[in-house]
Amino acid sequence: MCTPLEGKPGLPELPEVETVRRGLVPVMEDVRILCADIRRPDLRWPFPPDMSARLTGVRVKQLRRRSKYILADLDTGETLIIHLGMSGRMLISGGAAQAAVMPGRFRHTHPMPGKHDHVVLDMEGGVRITFNDVRRFGSMDLTPTDRLEDHWLIAPLGPEPLGSIFSDAYLAARFMGHRTPVKSALLDQRIVAGLGNIYVCEALYRAGISPKRQVGRISRPRLARLALVIRDVIAEAIKSGGSSLRDYRRADGDIGYFQHNFRVYDREGAPCPKPGCAGAIRRIVQSGRSTFYCASCQR
Repeated sequence: MCTPLEGKPGLPELPEVETVRRGLVPVMEDVRILCADIRRPDLRWPFPPDMSARLTGVRVKQLRRRSKYILADLDTGETLIIHLGMSGRMLISGGAAQAAVMPGRFRHTHPMPGKHDHVVLDMEGGVRITFNDVRRFGSMDLTPTDRLEDHWLIAPLGPEPLGSIFSDAYLAARFMGHRTPVKSALLDQRIVAGLGNIYVCEALYRAGISPKRQVGRISRPRLARLALVIRDVIAEAIKSGGSSLRDYRRADGDIGYFQHNFRVYDREGAPCPKPGCAGAIRRIVQSGRSTFYCASCQR
């Protein structure tokens, strides 16, 4: 029996990745990797040299998250960088930790690795963690922990939306004089790390800002509202266990339910849920992504 901790179709956003990280903490943090079975040479990119040897026998000191990356700090002074890609899943099988999160479904045996099980980590205590990725757009890399911020995947990232740097003052400084549509700007990981299509649509709706509005033409009070709303939407989604378009699962196997709180995303043609607004939800395409918004109350 495996417990799936999955990213939804399309790139998982910050709340989904944070949910996966929290689900992995009980079975990975301060636990030794007894065997690392690397079952192919690459995913989206080649695995680092000698990855199996560099992971086998090491202890995971801490699990962190940066943007959409899970970071496993190891007692060897290296950090394992994990990205779920479009279809990546972290599957947990066996061990007492699984019995705690999935009562009645605990088994000591592990399923045989399947075709799309690319990295298998056997942990102390009988837990097995399997990285399953059908489309192979995920990735893993190893880098010295003390140079993590210089890694090519991490270095370009902007501040976290729940961090202390992210604020209306920060947005005002980054947006000043630019004509980029605000939806496109917020999806730029160099400006804000971890935001994706779903939560940007929801945040702009709650803030009453059109996704087409140029960033340099948003007033400071509206930027303050936007920064606050982004924090609220992300925090709500994390609390709800992430969202799902099809089969996203939390660590306890339940479907993430933030999707029931979607006010505009994937609701084309539906009436605007804002009291007193007679508008309907529209869909447009920006930078190749679907944008959902109400043209009546988002200005």
